[in-house]
Amino acid sequence: MNRYPLWKYILILTVLALGFLYTVPNFFGESPAVQVSPIKPTTKVDSTLLGRVEDALTKGGLKPDGLVQDPTGVKARFGDTDSQLKAKELLQTQLGEDYVVALNLLSRSPDWLSSIGALPMYLGLDLRGGVHFLLQVDMKAALNKKIDTTVNDIRSSLRDKRIQYTGVSRDKDTVIVRFRDKDARDKGVAEIEKSMPDLELRSQEDGGEFRVTGRLKLEAERRTQESALQQNILTLRNRVNELGVAEPIIQQQGSDRVVVQLPGVQDTTRAKDILGRTATLEIRMVEAHAGDPASRNYDPQKIEQAVKGQVPFGTELHYSQRDSGKEALLLSKQVVLTGERLTDASPGFDSTDNRPIISITVDGQGARIVTQVTRESVKRRMAILLIDRGKAEVLTAPVIQSELGARFQITGFKTTTETKDLSLLLRAGALAAPMEIVEERTVGPSLGAENIKIGFQSMWYGFAAIAVFMVIYYGLFGVISIVALACNLLFLIALLSMLQATLTLPGIAAIALALGMAIDANVLINERVREELRGGNTPQAAIFAGYERAWGTILDSNVTTLIAGVALFAFGSGPVKGFAVVHCLGILTSMFSAVMLSRALVNLWYGTRRKLDSVSIGQVWRPTEQKEQRA
Repeated sequence: MNRYPLWKYILILTVLALGFLYTVPNFFGESPAVQVSPIKPTTKVDSTLLGRVEDALTKGGLKPDGLVQDPTGVKARFGDTDSQLKAKELLQTQLGEDYVVALNLLSRSPDWLSSIGALPMYLGLDLRGGVHFLLQVDMKAALNKKIDTTVNDIRSSLRDKRIQYTGVSRDKDTVIVRFRDKDARDKGVAEIEKSMPDLELRSQEDGGEFRVTGRLKLEAERRTQESALQQNILTLRNRVNELGVAEPIIQQQGSDRVVVQLPGVQDTTRAKDILGRTATLEIRMVEAHAGDPASRNYDPQKIEQAVKGQVPFGTELHYSQRDSGKEALLLSKQVVLTGERLTDASPGFDSTDNRPIISITVDGQGARIVTQVTRESVKRRMAILLIDRGKAEVLTAPVIQSELGARFQITGFKTTTETKDLSLLLRAGALAAPMEIVEERTVGPSLGAENIKIGFQSMWYGFAAIAVFMVIYYGLFGVISIVALACNLLFLIALLSMLQATLTLPGIAAIALALGMAIDANVLINERVREELRGGNTPQAAIFAGYERAWGTILDSNVTTLIAGVALFAFGSGPVKGFAVVHCLGILTSMFSAVMLSRALVNLWYGTRRKLDSVSIGQVWRPTEQKEQRA
């Protein structure tokens, strides 16, 4: 009656062994390490990089505790943080700008455990320390940028097809194209519909003027906003990678927000500056200047009028910072090239005067544009603008001496730090839409360690209190319940480790809740066995009936709680999702340990006895005994 078949015992032992294997790595702790990875995704991580790292550390007098190569880079483990920091500075100097050297923490667990995928859980920001940002994406700016791009594309398309038009402009969210006659308008409508299917067009006639108005379709607006959010996430990932942050978390939250968590980073000012900037490049032609008389478009009179407020149509007044002071420039509003065509940007020094520069490389289409424009504009000045936080700054406005190609240099920088930061931003790409930091938190490493200590202490105190109560109240059945509860904790940590989940303070709270819910199932079973004994059943029959009849109640209560956990995961965000994941996994492991595992232990202890007079499950009061006591 109370005996399990052999395969069930084998299954339980296998699950226990796997649970132990995947839980053990969490108890070895972590050691400080340095992680070296290439900036460019095309750069391979091979034994050559491993050898360079090893040679650099040896020459610097540093001996790592371990050196590991994986597909993402090379990791060197050290015994203390001082050696870790020295190694970071040494490797950054020796390897140069082509590699990112980041501080990291590596598990001390043996290699054979790592080889079977037995890795420790990640620690969240509130346990490890670091910086947390919640960023809001400006979706209206993304739509405005899309409409501006559409206006320029319409101009180019009509010009290429030689369709005559009198003007292309925008009024808020509407694009307006004007034609002189109906014939040209019809041709223009056909071309715009063909080249820009995202626009919803409407033809109008007003006072002899033939117009076409267009608005973005609703699905195009949604697609633009989703694209802007995903591009921002990708750009943030690139920037964070180049900042040298190990194991960052960058993920979407809701429809227009992004969560960025940077473990180990304590310099919030630099992190905010790099993440929030929207730097990109624009190349425009100089229409008038008062600087170099030998170059084309030298027109001091036009510059003087522009400074007074008379700026010609189609131009903008900007100022370039020179050694002699500010220089006024009239720039064309038409953008020759943007940073979207940029493929690489690296800091360096000019070979002639040793000034800081940035070497720019553009893609094939960008190279063709640069070549064509510079070929036709020799002896004319070309301005390179940095667009940062919505403000345009002229970095340099040199005279084009000859035809340029896919690679050129920009100057006008004062420090190497400036060129390094700007190169980082340009390589990572521009944000598709501006973002605003709406929430930020900084957790120090000492506070994270204190959170771990307090969280686990509270969990162990709760476990000890439950154990004392169960043993006193239920005797041997209470001991079996506590063993099952300990195994449940083992299974839960093993599952989180296998999934490589991130443990946070809410996760620790969910573990504590899972322990309480798991012991509740054993209480139901024990009370059901007591009830069967009070009803006059034999001990073997009471054990069998207790487990069988309690199962329905346990299943119902756990399923309803699981539904609540799934709802928390589906509709919650951030810490709520983390809590929900641990909560749901705890319910699943508790159903296995509280029912199947505890019954296996009971069957091993009592099931083999042919004659069983009593069981150790605390005091059982039968109705007859209660009547005798009252009498």
